[in-house]
Amino acid sequence: MAKVKISKKSTRIDMTAMCDVAFLLLSFFIMTATAKQPEPKPVDTPASTVLDKLPEEGVATITVGDKSVFFTIPVEIRKTTLQRISKQYHVPFTEQEYKTFESMQGFGVPVNQLKGLMKMGVEKRNEEGWQKGIPYDSVNDQLSDWVKFARQASKENLEQRINDGEKDVKMKDLDIAIKGDAKEEYPTIDRVIDILQKQKKNRFFLVTGLRDENF
Repeated sequence: MAKVKISKKSTRIDMTAMCDVAFLLLSFFIMTATAKQPEPKPVDTPASTVLDKLPEEGVATITVGDKSVFFTIPVEIRKTTLQRISKQYHVPFTEQEYKTFESMQGFGVPVNQLKGLMKMGVEKRNEEGWQKGIPYDSVNDQLSDWVKFARQASKENLEQRINDGEKDVKMKDLDIAIKGDAKEEYPTIDRVIDILQKQKKNRFFLVTGLRDENF
């Protein structure tokens, strides 16, 4: 009896649809991603095995390196914070300068040098050594004012959002993180912590890098 021949079928799989989906996902992530802006003071944070992450929003960061202090304010309260600083130090700012300040990732200059800083381009502004840091000593403690006014602005912002009927918005103090260089001397960090504690801000984050537990 003759054998029945089974027709061979192609094993080729059409990948067109999968490629289309992959490119759509890639395009989506590219268009929705936010580019990380350069920091005025890059630092190498100390290593740690702690896996807790910072909140994704609403965190002010104090960066410490080479005995200099820099401050990054959440974008939604930058203008209000600067308005309070303007009133405190009698330094007026234009609407364009407020817009420029809102776009700045962070800064590290005395208040009287802010206008000059805003006139620079992003690359020039973040050149190494250009920003010398915010004064934080006992004689000229501008960092305390920045922290105080940022906390006030955060509270005002949350109150406004609650009054506007936003759901899942709760009153809380502004979260603050200290991002110190691993080689920074302790007295500088201690001074920053002391500034926070004088304002009864006893809970804050310490930013570290991830280290292998077996290291």
